[in-house]
Amino acid sequence: MLRFSLLCLGTALLTGCGATDAIQNATASAPPAAGPVNYGGSTPTTTKPFKTSTVATFDNPWALAFLPDQRMLVTEKPGRLWLVTTAGAKAPVTGVPTVHFEGQGGLLFVATSPTFAQSRQVYLTYSEPGEGGDGLALARATLDVIGAQPALRDVQVLWRQLPRGAGGQFGGYIAFSPDGQYLFLTSGERQRFTPAQDPDQALGKILRLTLDGKPAPGNPMAGKTGATTIGIIDPPENTGAAAEAAVRKAQMPAPNLTPAETWSTGHRNPYGLAFDAQGRLWETEMGPQGGDELNMIDAGGNYGWPVVSYGKNYDDTPIASPAGNGKFHQPALYWTPVIAPAGLAFYDGRMFPQWRGSAFVGGLAATALVRIAFDGTTAREAERWDMGARIRAVMAGPDGALWLLEDGNDGRLLRLTSPRAG
Repeated sequence: MLRFSLLCLGTALLTGCGATDAIQNATASAPPAAGPVNYGGSTPTTTKPFKTSTVATFDNPWALAFLPDQRMLVTEKPGRLWLVTTAGAKAPVTGVPTVHFEGQGGLLFVATSPTFAQSRQVYLTYSEPGEGGDGLALARATLDVIGAQPALRDVQVLWRQLPRGAGGQFGGYIAFSPDGQYLFLTSGERQRFTPAQDPDQALGKILRLTLDGKPAPGNPMAGKTGATTIGIIDPPENTGAAAEAAVRKAQMPAPNLTPAETWSTGHRNPYGLAFDAQGRLWETEMGPQGGDELNMIDAGGNYGWPVVSYGKNYDDTPIASPAGNGKFHQPALYWTPVIAPAGLAFYDGRMFPQWRGSAFVGGLAATALVRIAFDGTTAREAERWDMGARIRAVMAGPDGALWLLEDGNDGRLLRLTSPRAG
């Protein structure tokens, strides 16, 4: 594990990390004879069909969400949340829960509730510190913008990844079902590999929850629970009835709702989640050395990590190819070399009518914005623009523009508009 950590420090900050695991060493990956198309190595163009304007700058921004009045909430990984106008005026929002800011962890995603117009509720994901390390947490709060200081009120943690531990690759992206009834949450495998295939662990999964954070009815494994054993404590010196009861309680399995929460499994580092206009759910995730993926997510689908991948481990040990393996869902497309996808947004605005129905993905390693075109469920990389910076997030704004966040301690909020726009 130490060797893995050193490798990650040197090479994987751009793309996420992976490690060697015994179940990955079966066969070398081979180019697929058929199936998804590899778009790694595409040449980005510097000629852009849009104007780029800098709206504001942030310290390690991660995500943004639009409010009905077109103001935005922007998260910064160190644990700050900002209320931002389209002109770039920034106001700090108080009441943000404590986060563990280190490596890939910190304050992550922000999303407005489907009921925001009535409830003023927003959702946040973040790396939550606690006993044993940290873990992904999902919280809900009420946004109060009355008065001089915007604030989060009544912050409630709805879901948390337990047990906590070490590792990056938290996931943390949120998408709401088109009917507004359910919340989908990506949970990364925390650089631990095998939990992505373990039904009793939430790592490496996409979860489908109610808006209150409970397992949604009708999930593929609804009605089932797993069992996670609490560590057995040493019997205390006082062996009276109360102490014996405490020991028995510590030895009992604790209920684990992960199977009932799970929508799909076998994910590595899912950093994009969005529904298209037809109600299909799509996800982007980072591969190791190669094998970044765009996936169409089906209920109960297994997407293969860490058993198969179109990439290889950071120590160059091979991973079996997904090609021809009917047990696992193939990606709709993949990238080798990686782009390190971050963010996924479908466009249906009026400013760029030629792009309606396309999806946009930010590239961290590729320092690019990627447009994906679709023919039904067949996806292809249509265009790639060199943005000169790591792109952390992409959103389609209510004004029809595309909005991007750059990664880093001076990451810019960018507005991309049509050259014909005023």
